[in-house]
Amino acid sequence: MNPATTSAFDLPAHLAPKADPALIARDEQHFAAIARSLEQAIAELSERLDAERKAPGGKGRQALDRDLEIHRLTGRLRALRRFGLDLCLGHMVSTDDPEPVYIGRLGLTDSDGRRLLLDWRSPAAEPFFGATHGNPMGLASRRRYRWTRGRISDYWDEVFTPDGIEGRAALDDQSAFIASLGSSRSPRMRDVLATIQADQDAIIRAGSRGALVVDGGPGTGKTVVALHRSAYLLYSDPRLGHRKGGVLFVGPHQPYLAYVADVLPSLGEEGVQTCTLRDLVAEGATAAIETDPEVARLKASAELIKAIEPAVKFYENPPTKGMTVTTHWSDIWLSADDWAEAFAAPDPGTPHNEARDQIWEELLTILADKHDDEDVSPELLRTSLLRNRELLTAFNRAWPLIEAADLVGDLWSVPAYLRMCAPWLSADEIRRLQRADAQAWTTSDLPLLDAARQRLGDPEESRRRRRQEAALAAERERMSHVVDNLLEADDDGEGLVTMLRGEDLRNSLVDESVVPAADPDRLAGPFAHIVVDEAQELTDAEWQMLLLRCPSGSFTIVGDRAQARHGFTESWEDRLKRVGLDRITLASLGVNYRTPEEIMTEAEPVIRAALPDANVPTSIRSTGVPVVHGSASELGSILDAWLAEHADGTACVIGDPAFAERPRVRSLTPELSKGLEFDLVVLVDPDSFGEGIEGAVDRYVAMTRATQRLVILTS
Repeated sequence: MNPATTSAFDLPAHLAPKADPALIARDEQHFAAIARSLEQAIAELSERLDAERKAPGGKGRQALDRDLEIHRLTGRLRALRRFGLDLCLGHMVSTDDPEPVYIGRLGLTDSDGRRLLLDWRSPAAEPFFGATHGNPMGLASRRRYRWTRGRISDYWDEVFTPDGIEGRAALDDQSAFIASLGSSRSPRMRDVLATIQADQDAIIRAGSRGALVVDGGPGTGKTVVALHRSAYLLYSDPRLGHRKGGVLFVGPHQPYLAYVADVLPSLGEEGVQTCTLRDLVAEGATAAIETDPEVARLKASAELIKAIEPAVKFYENPPTKGMTVTTHWSDIWLSADDWAEAFAAPDPGTPHNEARDQIWEELLTILADKHDDEDVSPELLRTSLLRNRELLTAFNRAWPLIEAADLVGDLWSVPAYLRMCAPWLSADEIRRLQRADAQAWTTSDLPLLDAARQRLGDPEESRRRRRQEAALAAERERMSHVVDNLLEADDDGEGLVTMLRGEDLRNSLVDESVVPAADPDRLAGPFAHIVVDEAQELTDAEWQMLLLRCPSGSFTIVGDRAQARHGFTESWEDRLKRVGLDRITLASLGVNYRTPEEIMTEAEPVIRAALPDANVPTSIRSTGVPVVHGSASELGSILDAWLAEHADGTACVIGDPAFAERPRVRSLTPELSKGLEFDLVVLVDPDSFGEGIEGAVDRYVAMTRATQRLVILTS
């Protein structure tokens, strides 16, 4: 479409009255201005990005600033190219000014500085989302657009004052949001920014201090709120910017992350790190589920993580006896007090493996100070000490390099070691935690591995640093030869070449990019804010993984106690205070926008039988389609009929591991369906999902994934 010659509106025949020029002419003019400005902005951004990429990389902060600017320009350029005119969500008209204010995914101005689009995250845009008839927030009217393939296929007007209707509004008997609920789902979460509701928007825009808990049942938009809040906070709160740590978004599993992958880029934000808890630890990719419930219970407690500190301290013991260190020139006495002095050198909190180099350097300094032969250069003495095997052996025994996997593995294979580190465990519990293959990792081990890795630090860091120093020394030597050759070739001995005799200038010529560097762990933190979805499933130990990465305690915690597979009988406040969070604020969502009333009528008794006080939300729509019950032998015919009847949309079979996925039909366990939604859900033998709370929650979660139709089949 060429916006300069083609209308932005492509309304179907039954909506012909909405195409009245009196209603859309002003919009057409504004969209033409947006199109012109977009073309210019894309051209200018492309030029700036090209110039930044060609510019010298620089060093240190200069290089970092350049990389951040390239990232920012690339993200904005990608967003402008991705959306075009449909950057615009709608417009609002205030009671004080008849000129509409257009709201966009990003802010946009023309070459004269006129505001064409107001960023949805700006405070001035809040009434577009938050206005209600009870609290119009100064609005006379509001218009929301529905975009289909880059053109407006429908729009809805709401008026808040008698004057708002005059010549400006095409009123409907339902809002844009309600109308969109019945649309077909796709493998990715659909765009809902234009239809964010007032209760959701209030939570999205809440402050970032402390922990905000968003509690809500199925279909209340918890995930929508979590994602939009991530983008909003990065934009609005300077304390959370990328240079301050940024925002981490934690989802429950990989199918969920794939489902929501498009949302943050569509909101104009590509700087949020996303992951699951498994992704925080290298062993998480292959970790199995813990099959022993008692072992899982013991490892779920934050108490067991306390065993990591004494487990590490066991390997931090200065020798209690002195030793003679022999050099090429003399013997030096290294006393027990000298060892203790060296061991005290690292600052408190320095990871074990990183402290090792500091202790070693302090030992060398102590030995050098005791060496009284002034004819020996410090470099020669240092070389001699570095090659002293007896000294190295004593040091390695007193403060060894330790791998996190080895440390935790020893806890599960050496009972006496575990008893020393966790004396509160009973003999039976210690026996139960032991296993034949100490490093056959389960998901329950991940918090302990993470705590051990945080406490120990990277054992490769010391070796990597030495390699970096050697590479840098070699580069300095190479550049020194280059400079010497230039000086020899300088006939007159004057001018710029003579300046190369200065040491500072020589060092400035060294290319530090030749030094090998480790890839940064982007999930190590610390982060300025962490958003956690499906947070009701986290154990106390798993919470420690997140608290380690967010020392400020700034969290958005999204979940539903009634969807906790292992039960959640306490309050959010009690749970979070126990794991170490304070300043807790609770917000609740009680309207089910997704699940039809017919489905919730069957789902509610399922969860209330196990959890009578479950926060079951109220559905706001009815499809007239009843829940269907049948035989498992009908699965194939049901899916064939649905696929033939629906050209769009997605379906999911839950509970039949033998079912092979096909186009537009997923096959998932109840646990992996959490956080997702489908037009059709077919449950196969839901009674086999289990007993007690876990079984009830799995059935409830699976039933409430459906947005249109639910079928329950039994064998």
